[in-house]
Amino acid sequence: MKVLIKGAGDLATGIAYRLYQAGYDILMTEIPIPTTVRRIVAFSRVVYEKEAVIEGVRGVLVHTMEEVKKAHREGAVPVIVDEKADIGDIYAPEVVIDAIIAKENLGTTIEEAPLVIGVGPGFTAGKDCHGVIETMRGHYLGKVIREGSAIPNTGVPGNIGGYTIERIIRASADGEFLPVADIGDLVEKDQVVAMSGGQPIYALMPGIVRGMLQAGVKVKKGMKCGDIDARCERNHCFTISDKARSIGGGVLEAVVGYEHGKF
Repeated sequence: MKVLIKGAGDLATGIAYRLYQAGYDILMTEIPIPTTVRRIVAFSRVVYEKEAVIEGVRGVLVHTMEEVKKAHREGAVPVIVDEKADIGDIYAPEVVIDAIIAKENLGTTIEEAPLVIGVGPGFTAGKDCHGVIETMRGHYLGKVIREGSAIPNTGVPGNIGGYTIERIIRASADGEFLPVADIGDLVEKDQVVAMSGGQPIYALMPGIVRGMLQAGVKVKKGMKCGDIDARCERNHCFTISDKARSIGGGVLEAVVGYEHGKF
């Protein structure tokens, strides 16, 4: 069964990983310049690195359906630059998963495939998709919603290690982004961790840099460019997160349920 995943960020990658391990053929789409903060554990980075291995699963950049088929034969996850996911017309997937995590629906419709799943806020089960996966940290994370929508976006990052908004590294000015600290580095509060538009960006808390945009991305002031984790577990920076695995588990539940006529 063919699965198309819109988006290849860290949460989409958690979904892809769990579906891949369950034996499904996957094709992921991405934008020309990805802005994934947790890029080390996201297949979106194959757009500029051509290839990436995440927890033993290889992702590769493709440009044609022949390359998609070749990637599948080789046991890899193909990623194609296709902002509107037009490849779906040719790929003809049984399952479409919108995992762009835009907090709104950017154009996905329930008619795109026999099973259409929306990940996070912005989708309504039974209207623009068949099911929605909850992405809010907490009791319902990963829940498959068969009627209605996910919890609305609060604009406040989830609490990790006692920190919320302080975790986020945001651009201090419009312009080109330049990391100073690397993913996996320990930093102190008020330390310069990056530059944007030539202006320094300071850490708002001590911890370990878990995510950081790649150098050269054009950013806007206030844009999320990285995150810091108070738990300081270096291995967490290079492995799929608990949140991504939970969301991936919810998607897997929906896909397997569909196969067994329970969706």
